[in-house]
Amino acid sequence: MSKKSVQNLYNEDFYLWVEDTVSKLKARDNDNLDWENLIEEVESLGKSQRKTVRSFLVRLLEHLLKRCYVPMSDCYRGWEIEIRNFRQRLQIELEDSPSLKNFMLEILAKSYEMALENVRDGYPDVYFSDVCPFPSDVDALLNKKFWE
Repeated sequence: MSKKSVQNLYNEDFYLWVEDTVSKLKARDNDNLDWENLIEEVESLGKSQRKTVRSFLVRLLEHLLKRCYVPMSDCYRGWEIEIRNFRQRLQIELEDSPSLKNFMLEILAKSYEMALENVRDGYPDVYFSDVCPFPSDVDALLNKKFWE
């Protein structure tokens, strides 16, 4: 397959392009790989995982803030369930890519700001600290019941 037709395949039938690329990788057919798009796709995998971690972390922090600071006892159980769900999702991502623990710590302050903005919008009469009250410790964020 010519370089032009491989790139067309990428644009016209992505799944077929993936199958073709995997086949060429297994055959070590480096000369006929669509390197440009392959590199782009591999890079996007890492970006996608980071976006997922960021999203789950923001949502975890939102629910931790609500559970720890919003005095609505009838909502506690629902928030605790959401905390457990987002913790599990983060744990799955970290099992697949343990190096993302460092990324979580890098984005913790910004993620807290985002979570803080969201909960302040939803609960304008509740005081939430400008400074993240949760430790910069991934294991604690994923396990500790800060409301106890």
